[in-house]
Amino acid sequence: MSSLLRSPRSLAVLTALTLTLAPTESRAQDPMPMPEGAHMHHDMPMAEEPLELEATRAGSGTSWLPDASETQGLMTTRGRWMLMLHGNGFVQYLRADGYRGGNQLGSINWIMGMAERPLAGGRLTIRGMFSAEPATVGKCGYPTLLATGESCNGEPLHDRQHPHDMFMETAASYRRALGRDLAFEVYGGPAGEPALGPVAFPHRPSAMPNPVAPVAHHWLDATHVSFGVVTGGVYGRRWKAEASAFNGREPDDGRYDFDTGALDSYSARVFVNPTRNLSFQLSSGRLTAAERHAGVTSDVDRTTASATYQRLAGDRLTAITAAWGQNRDDHVTTSAALVEAAVDTGRTYTVFGRLERVGKTAHDLVLPESFDGVFSVTKVQVGVVNWVSTRGGIRVGLGSSAGVSVVPESIAEVYGGRGLLETAIFVTIRPGR
Repeated sequence: MSSLLRSPRSLAVLTALTLTLAPTESRAQDPMPMPEGAHMHHDMPMAEEPLELEATRAGSGTSWLPDASETQGLMTTRGRWMLMLHGNGFVQYLRADGYRGGNQLGSINWIMGMAERPLAGGRLTIRGMFSAEPATVGKCGYPTLLATGESCNGEPLHDRQHPHDMFMETAASYRRALGRDLAFEVYGGPAGEPALGPVAFPHRPSAMPNPVAPVAHHWLDATHVSFGVVTGGVYGRRWKAEASAFNGREPDDGRYDFDTGALDSYSARVFVNPTRNLSFQLSSGRLTAAERHAGVTSDVDRTTASATYQRLAGDRLTAITAAWGQNRDDHVTTSAALVEAAVDTGRTYTVFGRLERVGKTAHDLVLPESFDGVFSVTKVQVGVVNWVSTRGGIRVGLGSSAGVSVVPESIAEVYGGRGLLETAIFVTIRPGR
């Protein structure tokens, strides 16, 4: 292992090894049938960012983070091209109590390659992001109580997080200055992220140490894998305004293809970065045919707002995100709130936590027909990562987390209790310091 970690190619090798781990799991029986990383080397020859903005501001898709952060990845140059490899891989054992719980050994993972160069007075970026989760957590995903969204084998998923598609992003962007204080950006591709929601959780520093996805995901940033998107925007040094046309339909459970569709959904988003440590976001969009009720699709109007604080002291990052989202369709309006944080307490430890409160319908939770209405559910999770090795550009950590999912008394009989424990132990691999 030590010789492998000395190689600058070890991220790709270790990620490939991680992705070969197929999931093994058991599931409790239902009581009733119910359907951080390496610093960017600034002395390397690079294309200049329009308006001389810092590269650390880039989030997922076209979103922004605070400038006070780290650019993670293994980097090199080839002529005028700057090439970067980034990723995050976990090998985890998850356990969730209750009638709807279960346990699984698997791997949550993604890897991204990026190429940038100057072009026609601006900057061209090409990105490809991929995941082996369809194989390493299975077709129907991994157990995590209160998670909802998407389907498997023709049935809506509940209390499981669906795997990411193999093709998470295949997109390109072009940015160019229009003047001293104004620039424009165009972005698009067959798989990408529209201008809707905060920075997607796989890319948020406040979420990256945590292997488990937020249960508020489908109220905030679920569109970060959209099969067909075009975005245009303008920005200054402290603000950005953009709009997208995209395919807002949820992917099917065939995770190895492109689920193309009409670009008949639309969104608009505004970012404001008043200081190096803060970033605010407000967005709204209409997702066409995004939800399915009793076999009939319906449109969803989604509104989100978020605030992100980041502080970098030496090589210790503190990242905090607070976000709110609301979904409105023909049947009901529901909302979700999230606060999460990741704090480097030293060179060898990162502490993380998340608190969520979400209103989910009986349809979302796939409850029996005798249940109806909106149920407010809560999830709390805390964890720690011990970074045991940083060699050859790779950071390896051992981590664990514990959480409690709380449901109303009215549906406790379905879950086997009001407060249910979830635990995780994991190994994590990413670009290192």
